[in-house]
Amino acid sequence: MLAVAGICLAIGAGGIGVATGPVWADSDLPSESASPMRNVSGLVAPVVKAVELGVTPLDGAREVNPAVLPSVKAVNGVVKDVVLQSESGGAPVPGTISADGSTWTAGDPLEFDTRYRYSFTIVDLAGRETKKVQSFSTVGAANEADAAVYPRGGSTIGAGQPIEIVFSEPVINKAAMEKAVKVTVSSGQAVAWRWYSDRRVRIRPESFWAANSRITVDLKLFGVDFGNGMVGNSNVPVSYKVGTQRLAVVDDITKTMKVYFDGRLVKTAPVTLGGEDWLSPSGYAVIMEQERRSKFNAGSIGLKPGDKGYYPPLTVEYANRLTSSGVYVHQALESAWGAVGRFNVSHGCVGLLPADAEWFFTNMKTGDVVQTLNTGAAPVEPLEGFGDWNIPWAQYGKR
Repeated sequence: MLAVAGICLAIGAGGIGVATGPVWADSDLPSESASPMRNVSGLVAPVVKAVELGVTPLDGAREVNPAVLPSVKAVNGVVKDVVLQSESGGAPVPGTISADGSTWTAGDPLEFDTRYRYSFTIVDLAGRETKKVQSFSTVGAANEADAAVYPRGGSTIGAGQPIEIVFSEPVINKAAMEKAVKVTVSSGQAVAWRWYSDRRVRIRPESFWAANSRITVDLKLFGVDFGNGMVGNSNVPVSYKVGTQRLAVVDDITKTMKVYFDGRLVKTAPVTLGGEDWLSPSGYAVIMEQERRSKFNAGSIGLKPGDKGYYPPLTVEYANRLTSSGVYVHQALESAWGAVGRFNVSHGCVGLLPADAEWFFTNMKTGDVVQTLNTGAAPVEPLEGFGDWNIPWAQYGKR
């Protein structure tokens, strides 16, 4: 007769652990292994080994990670008639049974915030069947986590555009997250991750993205443990094409802008930069957005009527934003045209004559790079836009 012991093996979160104990209490099947002697005529009947049963997840488990595929394994027996489905109804979760009949494994991941019912039959080596019903529940909706990626997938990006991922929940295990998100670059460029917080990270190569290369960011977040009980709820692949490598170099000494496409000089134009009270930031900046006409307000930089440098609200032509605080490349105001190429009169922006401003707006794109030299001001901070290129490569990937 059979004594059935339950050996529940597990590998993950949500009540899945290691436990040993009776699978079915008060079984109608007494143990044969305890009484190997026989008093019946004929051949001695062999002792039937006890079935060792492993079920994942455990009966009654809660907050089960939906990426952990449920399974039923019988040692010294076979499994049949396995049905795993939501208690609220719907189609059963598909699964497969191993060639020897000992193991059933789910074929699809589970749903979040769902209570499942597990029914199956175990057949021992004597051909006797025992049915079992168990239940468990998966991670609740309040513990789901996901991520948003910028730029939008499928777009063509500038060669200076870092890829930004913002997670809906704090990422505690950052090393594990970096392994879960695979970044592939057709040019073969290696990338580094820069964590600005537990939720915000940016990714870039050592030098600008190679022109016409393709980038794929495969966020395999489903089932990934963010920490604090939060679990990723989706897999999100995004891809980009890199356009021409465009770089505008602005020099405060010469008061000129030189524009290079794929390393070739294509445009030279005079500029005016920030005056002595409003020095233009130095270093690298990335074009964040472009507006044919943009409304400027001195209040956005802390000025009010009567303050030195205050100006009334105005509309600026051909505006290309470089920082969130309001540094732009744009057409200089008509009153400043005489200063272009000669001296600085702006509040930190790069001012161009009308024809040059129109050319810049038309030919440069978001994600392209503007490098400003010799202003005496500090570089653009990384989160003041995309000042990531002002961080040396050796430091960029350090947490």
